[in-house]
Amino acid sequence: MKWRNKAKIRAHELWKIGSGLLSTKHPVLAHIIPMRRCNLACTYCNEYDDFSPPVPIDEMLRRVDKLGDLGTSIVTISGGEPTLHPELDAIIARIRKRGMIAGLITNGYFLTPERIQKLNACGLQHLQISIDNVKPDRVSKKSLKVLESKLRNLAEHAEFFVNINSVIGSGIDQPEDAVEVANGAVELGFSTTLGIIHDGAGKLVPLSAREMSVYDRLRQQGKKSYARFTGFREDLAHGKPHSWRCRAGARYLYICEDGLVHLCSQQRGYPGTALAEYTKEDLRREFDTPKTCARYCTVACVQIVGLIDNWRAPQKGDPYVSQRADDPKPVMAARQSQGTSSVEREHQQV
Repeated sequence: MKWRNKAKIRAHELWKIGSGLLSTKHPVLAHIIPMRRCNLACTYCNEYDDFSPPVPIDEMLRRVDKLGDLGTSIVTISGGEPTLHPELDAIIARIRKRGMIAGLITNGYFLTPERIQKLNACGLQHLQISIDNVKPDRVSKKSLKVLESKLRNLAEHAEFFVNINSVIGSGIDQPEDAVEVANGAVELGFSTTLGIIHDGAGKLVPLSAREMSVYDRLRQQGKKSYARFTGFREDLAHGKPHSWRCRAGARYLYICEDGLVHLCSQQRGYPGTALAEYTKEDLRREFDTPKTCARYCTVACVQIVGLIDNWRAPQKGDPYVSQRADDPKPVMAARQSQGTSSVEREHQQV
């Protein structure tokens, strides 16, 4: 990645982060879903199907414009698999035209040199790939060996930042693979993060003793990270509740393929308001609303956004009560005593 592009992106980020610190009246990060369909079927994932058509481009552009009107700083395109959308480049270009930072989360399968050049041309600034293991297994085909050529393509051609997210707790056969994935990413010049698996409500899935050993090893290596504030992961990895103020619905928005605003991918259904009708009053209400699911939440994007406002006044609204706010510690004790990993089908990665 050329230093000029790197400097431009970083300057844009600093400006947007600064505006987020100065005012609480706008979203910092929004995830949009232009394509629910995915070419893979990871056993832990509850965010895809194998049949949905792409959201029409005119509708996606209206949603991007609405996020711009709300003052959103960053828009990340997710899925499903967003690179299956035939007009993805136009969505990215519209995000940039409205002055927002453009990000993309993909499984990486379609990242040919030609596709990467198109992402450069439309102005993509950040891309993330989650890699679950070294070789494909019964849980996931998002594997280092499968994606090696795609990662080399990115290293050679990408003019945007690339982050590789290793995942711990997904139930793969070899959790130690996360170390090799992280090391390989750093060798190619990418940043790395470590995600902790969560269930269908966004809550901690307790790590086994073997997985904890891998987590500790990666933490001690101190690899460079796209998100350097990892205190919440430290608490959660050890089964401790994390004390923070979730600002989902205000500073973070999850907009599904139907154009509805949700707290996050794992708390779909609330508030359930159409993005087209979402107002500054909705943002203020959710900014002040405590969420009972927050204590054991491992949805990293929401946690990281929350860091901006954790120092502000306590939330005083009526709490949002998660439908699945049970305490995971009894399960953790059982799994750590067994020293093995067994993940339910509904579990979803960070």
